Amino acid sequence: MQPLDTTDLRLLLALAEDSTRTAVALAAVLGLSRNTVQARLAGLERKGAFLPFERRISTAALGYPLMAFVHVHVHQPSLARITEDLAALPEVVEAHGLTGDADILLRVVAADAEDLFRINKQILAVDGVQRCDTNLAMGELIPLRAAPLLRRGAGLPQPPSSTPERRDQAPATAKAGPA
Repeated sequence: MQPLDTTDLRLLLALAEDSTRTAVALAAVLGLSRNTVQARLAGLERKGAFLPFERRISTAALGYPLMAFVHVHVHQPSLARITEDLAALPEVVEAHGLTGDADILLRVVAADAEDLFRINKQILAVDGVQRCDTNLAMGELIPLRAAPLLRRGAGLPQPPSSTPERRDQAPATAKAGPA
């Protein structure tokens, strides 16, 4: 992919802030003509800057509120076939090849704990899968984001953190007990 210039980054940031903005609204926000915005959007599309809409759909809204990360250990020579078999499981919504102890990291969604148990059994039943380590996601602490990278690339300041500092707690290095 070709590097994006400052105008492209500002355009993407404006979309990240409000994806419902029209080309006319984007032009007004960025101080560009509508034609320039439309041409830039088409160029960004050609460059592969936009992910498929499917990535924005909430799996919780589809009835799968539970999310887990599964570290899969496999027989390496069978990796391509194993990946195909795992892709056939609808609840496997994402997979990455890894270095380190595990070979594949899966993001899996489930309706409930019993459903997650069923899915784990299906993963383990794939020929060549040796072991799985499953970690239940308890909450999303930092959602997937690109805005800070867009701001940095466009030379714009980062907004203040939206997480308030906890000033009522003692520093982590403080020791309890009498002084």
